[in-house]
Amino acid sequence: MLKGFFNVPTPQNEPVKGYAPGSPERKELQNMLKTLRSQVIDVPMYIGSEEVRTGHKKPMSPPHDHQHILGYFHEGDASHVEQAINAALGAKHAWESMEWEQRAAIFLKAADLLAGPYRAKINAATMLGQSKNAFQAEIDSACEIIDFLRFNVKYMAEIYAQQPPVSGNGVWNRLEQRPLEGFVFALTPFNFTAIAGNLPTSAAMMGNTVVWKPAYTQIYSANVLMQVFREAGVPDGVINLVYVDGPTAGNIIFNHPDFAGIHFTGSTGVFQHIWKTIGENIYKYKSYPRIVGETGGKDFVIAHKSANPKAVAVGLSRGAFEFQGQKCSAASRAYIPSNLWEDVKKYLLEDLASMKMGGTEDFTNFINAVIDEKAFDKIAKYIDNAKKSEGVEIIAGGTYDKSKGYFIAPTVILTKDPMYTTMCEEIFGPVLTIYVYHAEHFEEALELVDQTSPYALTGAVFSQDRYAIELATKKLRNAAGNFYINDKPTGAVVGQQPFGGARASGTNDKAGSMINLLRWVSPRTIKETFVSPVDYRYPFLGED
Repeated sequence: MLKGFFNVPTPQNEPVKGYAPGSPERKELQNMLKTLRSQVIDVPMYIGSEEVRTGHKKPMSPPHDHQHILGYFHEGDASHVEQAINAALGAKHAWESMEWEQRAAIFLKAADLLAGPYRAKINAATMLGQSKNAFQAEIDSACEIIDFLRFNVKYMAEIYAQQPPVSGNGVWNRLEQRPLEGFVFALTPFNFTAIAGNLPTSAAMMGNTVVWKPAYTQIYSANVLMQVFREAGVPDGVINLVYVDGPTAGNIIFNHPDFAGIHFTGSTGVFQHIWKTIGENIYKYKSYPRIVGETGGKDFVIAHKSANPKAVAVGLSRGAFEFQGQKCSAASRAYIPSNLWEDVKKYLLEDLASMKMGGTEDFTNFINAVIDEKAFDKIAKYIDNAKKSEGVEIIAGGTYDKSKGYFIAPTVILTKDPMYTTMCEEIFGPVLTIYVYHAEHFEEALELVDQTSPYALTGAVFSQDRYAIELATKKLRNAAGNFYINDKPTGAVVGQQPFGGARASGTNDKAGSMINLLRWVSPRTIKETFVSPVDYRYPFLGED
């Protein structure tokens, strides 16, 4: 057996490729898009050593071309959830007994596979299955998941290296980090392939075995991730990928005595229901489950009267409309001072007028489709209601069409009411609502920002006045878990800006940091006394 204190490779953020015309990566990606579009694939569930095909097949289509069939996945039922749990529990002993450096090597290999031979495939799958343009796919399904894997290995090593600083005379104090007792449930969203990959692997890296249920609209790229994990050497049963509806999965998992924790990204309503269900079943479990969740936001941009109006406009056009506003961090409400509004408006409308909308295969399109018909209809309803509301004006966009794909034009709403519906409720689409405040009432505007929404995920302040920046940073300290100064509120980078928020935005366990990995271990303190006492009496018992 190998013995040694091993140093893992020092992680660096994966360089983002540009995909400029004529570049080799652009040509490779375009060829991969053509290849994947020409195929109709059959996607099984991965449970233990089996590829499970139920025959109950559901189609996968690009959101921007919903009549085209990319393939079919095999939907499971309650029996497959049971099978996945049994596979996870069956694999647990061997996996948690494996030396940590061997686990590290598996996930470092997965990172290199994604950085090299699978890069075009995972990006193309994300572009087709989730309607992300080439750049949005690159920063997500290539760079971010690669960074998660490499940095998490480094954090894992640092966690294992942490030991008690003091051992008294005749004593050796040690600390070991055990995986949780039972299995972990990873419930992942559609919007980031990287999140879908990180939620199961971060728990698995620490010696846990996992049941992974992705969003149906992300299964196309989840299948590629699973191919990578298997090629990297993740043993059978360590990560089990199942396609079942949420209530079916929850009914089995949250009633199981070996349920040890959930790693979740999704809606606040679903997360709160999960938390309530776990609470009601708490007496059933072998141990108190870890509940880790990131749920969304109503993310803000506030500009001070000293801000650069062009910088504000670009922060809004990128922050609100990249990936059609379907980021948990997307700017969806903005507070602009009256002295800057006309300039900000001019620059923002110029940006929007230049944005092309269409399929991801055309690299000149900045805007693509929203994820599915349900999302399309929900967003369209907000736009329709705004058209009928008093004191509300749509100054850009407001149109939508789902005949070929689920396309919604980037929409900007101007409201006179800072508590109007679209200033308060999460929409998760390309809709930005702006409130213009009196330029001299910055502090009052900060109060509005802090009190308007139940969420607290991301937010940004634009200002050239350092006193104003300091005031905003203090006043809004609980309004955002990721706070940006003179930048858009999106684009957190692993190892640089650990991501997560509090309030209704989640447990703030900061994906992309050591904080998150600590949630997937249960420490054991070991005290060893070299020469044991042989007399119970202490000196104070002696007679004077």
